[in-house]
Amino acid sequence: MSGEAAISWALTRATARRVLAQLRHDPRTIVMMLAVPSVLMILLRYVLDNPVALDRFAPVYIGVFPFVIMFIVAAITTQRERARGTLERLMAMPLGKLDLLAGYAIAFGLVACVQVTVVLIISLTWLGVSTPGSAVPMAVVAVLDAILGMSLGLFASAFARSEFQAVQFMPAFVLPQALLCGLVVARSAMTPVLRWLSDVLPLSYAVDAMQRIAASASWTSAISADVAVILAFTAAALVGGALTLRRSTR
Repeated sequence: MSGEAAISWALTRATARRVLAQLRHDPRTIVMMLAVPSVLMILLRYVLDNPVALDRFAPVYIGVFPFVIMFIVAAITTQRERARGTLERLMAMPLGKLDLLAGYAIAFGLVACVQVTVVLIISLTWLGVSTPGSAVPMAVVAVLDAILGMSLGLFASAFARSEFQAVQFMPAFVLPQALLCGLVVARSAMTPVLRWLSDVLPLSYAVDAMQRIAASASWTSAISADVAVILAFTAAALVGGALTLRRSTR
């Protein structure tokens, strides 16, 4: 079964395998996804140079850095395939839009698992980041944050006409969220208008979940609520990407 309204898992798996095969032959993208977040965490460690501050801020950035990197990579990769005509050829086959985007989501989701694993190993060993409880909740939310960034990148790429334009969407989509998500100023201290804007941006809930994990030794209902919102935004971005995906590049 395939089509616009239902997902064919065979076609989705085939798409995921194709994307992973392409990534294996693109060392620059692999370095971007796997090495850059870890390098940024190392820089953060030596910029703060304070164990207490590191334990406070590191969990948040463990979620934010993969979010940003996956947004950029997903947006550029999708636009590159559109520019080369790959997407147009695929859409001429019995491949639904959701099949295509779900395949991308699975492929990038697997990469996100590796990405977050590398970041966590380096952070919890070499950099000396400590957590009040198990590292598993942090890993789960960090992977979800990366997948959220990927889904928003796929959605944003639908509005780009070139790879350069895809990169330009990064400040439009990501930087406002970075300013309003609680990284710079606590959301509770913002004016009502800014707090309202913060409440409708997905990165706010990603940061909120990591802050709660850094402060609690157990998984709480508040963390579950943040995760539910992250998943809802991810699904909405994928559906929105399917609705705006063009069958023709002309």
